[in-house]
Amino acid sequence: VHAPTIVYDAADDSLVRIASQHLQQDVESVSGKKLPVATKLGLAKNIILIGNLQKSRFIQQLVAEKKLSVTVLQNRWEGYKIQVVKAPFKGVAQALVIVGSDRRGAAFGTFELSKQIGVSPWHWWADVPAQKASQLYVQPGAVLVDSPKVKYRGIFINDEAPALSNWSREKFGGFNHKFYEKVFELILRLKGNYLWPAMWGNAFYDDDPQNRQVADNYGVVIGTSHHEPLMRAHDEWRRHGKGKWNYDSNAVALQQFWKEGMQRATNEKIVSVGMRGDGDEPMSRETATALLERIVTDQRQIIADVTRKPATETPQLWALYKEVQDYYDKGMRVPDDVTLLLADDNWGNIRRLPKLTDPKRAGGHGIYYHFDYVGGPRNYKWLNTNNLARVWEQMHLAWRHGVDRIWIVNVGDIKPMELP
Repeated sequence: VHAPTIVYDAADDSLVRIASQHLQQDVESVSGKKLPVATKLGLAKNIILIGNLQKSRFIQQLVAEKKLSVTVLQNRWEGYKIQVVKAPFKGVAQALVIVGSDRRGAAFGTFELSKQIGVSPWHWWADVPAQKASQLYVQPGAVLVDSPKVKYRGIFINDEAPALSNWSREKFGGFNHKFYEKVFELILRLKGNYLWPAMWGNAFYDDDPQNRQVADNYGVVIGTSHHEPLMRAHDEWRRHGKGKWNYDSNAVALQQFWKEGMQRATNEKIVSVGMRGDGDEPMSRETATALLERIVTDQRQIIADVTRKPATETPQLWALYKEVQDYYDKGMRVPDDVTLLLADDNWGNIRRLPKLTDPKRAGGHGIYYHFDYVGGPRNYKWLNTNNLARVWEQMHLAWRHGVDRIWIVNVGDIKPMELP
């Protein structure tokens, strides 16, 4: 193939455009050649066609004309297929087609190609140089199909002050959309799709209104940490809250606070439900279970009211972290569609898993894991203390027990945990 043109449909998702532009940059960093990018056919005999099966008219035309089979992508979440198609369109000799079952599938296929030509997912964050090559080939007849086994896979930027906070302020002006663009690109290149943003004195939605839009452009699902209900960063209560962080005495103000969070978060999201004490501290044990069940019921009513859909249609999680697991062990329950986010002990040892004989939950189970921890009895910030063999063993155990809805890991400042 001589100097193909990268083609995508202008009607396709913004993420497909972004992935196409990244592929252009990646090919240039490897070969020194800048491939043209186009949104229409007929400009080149050889093309790299990138598209979301649900939106790309070019892909849909190939499927309708039986030049491309997408049977393997049926009912797949974030799946992709890469293959060469001969004479796909009039005037086009051949196309390397990257088709996704959805927008993220198309991006994952594109970034897989980037990885295979020699661009590391860490090319920016860890300054990994591209593997240079003057010529790049695809073997005729080669077909690659893949899709994730865990639905939501992400990172939690936490304990970010002073290192990442000062650096982001110096390089980007803070935790704004320019900073998060780099984070979103990293997540997608690593085939992730989910982020809990930085929250030590930071608030993703409040600090920069463009953060939400850029997350949507990149197709990254946004959540909030285990003690930040209904899409509001805890620091927003310090900034805008009225009264005490106490549901017994201040329910009306808290409900309004949460309602505003849901109204603002129009992007793809997973909503944390429940409540911990002020500043990531336990609630009083005496009232916790009955009160928490009432809080979750009220929060789900807010979700339903704001979205104008049953609460069951909005992905939610309840984090069984630290003392909250004790409430669960003593009998507290949430609705079946809420994902139970199980946790490690902050040191990389998973505390609880569903029994193999337990009935399946509609919301399934997830894992909140740590590569970095600040808290009692001892911090291990900026230290690579969780070895990969142990991480694999613990997460494989979780997988064997059917924990496949959410995997999220606390990575602290990102940089020190590139190799945990």
